[in-house]
Amino acid sequence: MSPAKTKVHQSSGNVFADLKLPDANAHMLKAQIVAELYRLTQAHKLTQVRAGEVMGISQPEVSRMFKGHFREYSIDRLITFLTAFNQDVVKRS
Repeated sequence: MSPAKTKVHQSSGNVFADLKLPDANAHMLKAQIVAELYRLTQAHKLTQVRAGEVMGISQPEVSRMFKGHFREYSIDRLITFLTAFNQDVVKRS
């Protein structure tokens, strides 16, 4: 078996843009927010049930979100989850 030829490209820093997905910047921001929510959940040693209670969603929703299924959430809704963890969110220009 011969090795497959693989092309390597330098990333733009946004994997969603690199894959030419629609709304790449919004999806990247959502992914960053969800990663922070996951980090906060771990830092506070919360179960998914307790994290869901903090954010006002069910444990199955927390599980889906942490597995990368967060497209249905708006950026504003994800930000409300951050504020539920007492995080200040500041818009930068």
